[in-house]
Amino acid sequence: MTYGPETLEALQRDAAEVIARYPTPRSALLPLLHLVQSVDGYVSPDGIEFCAQTLDLTLAEVSAVATFYSQFKRKPNGQYTLGVCITSLCAIMGGDAIFDKLSEYLGVGNDETTADGMFTLEKIECNAACDFAPVMMVNWEFFDYQTPASAVQVAEDLRLGRPVAPTRGPDRVHSFREVSRVLAGFLDGHEDEGPSAGDASLRGRKLAEANGWAVPAPGAAAPAGAAAEGESK
Repeated sequence: MTYGPETLEALQRDAAEVIARYPTPRSALLPLLHLVQSVDGYVSPDGIEFCAQTLDLTLAEVSAVATFYSQFKRKPNGQYTLGVCITSLCAIMGGDAIFDKLSEYLGVGNDETTADGMFTLEKIECNAACDFAPVMMVNWEFFDYQTPASAVQVAEDLRLGRPVAPTRGPDRVHSFREVSRVLAGFLDGHEDEGPSAGDASLRGRKLAEANGWAVPAPGAAAPAGAAAEGESK
């Protein structure tokens, strides 16, 4: 490994804190991969070696995990990952057009990083936010109801250093390395900022409250008119 003494010491200290959370050390591999990614900006060969030595795993075992999950990057990543959902609903609502416009604006294609290291652009298979389609994520923070123009505006604001806040989540977008450290399990003090759910996600709950609907208690009789258990409908 080529980590300097100070960097290596900090990594070892943080890794020990992470490992202590698990009954079996090797269970800490995923957060440790996020940890080295927060230092190097991607899962580097040094990061692979550090995880292997720390957890007494082989390089092949660590590499197998690092290449399986798309959040782990095996080449230098941009400061901001722009992930555009292109799964069915978002695509129908304009996800493909958003990706194409961003690709044109940034001059890169899928899973490519701009020359200045500012942005990595990628297509994402479902951001799990279909009620806000089309959706873009910036370092895994949600930007709902996007258009090609609004997505480009987000990228331009980030490039110019303007404050950019996601639709839901923290008060501003944090860098890829900062977010990787949070994913490693180290809170940054921004976890309680901003809304965690939007109106579309809460609409069913609001309807239930307005109509006095509630989940029956365990063992309670079925409401009048409900089909008996096992009865065909």
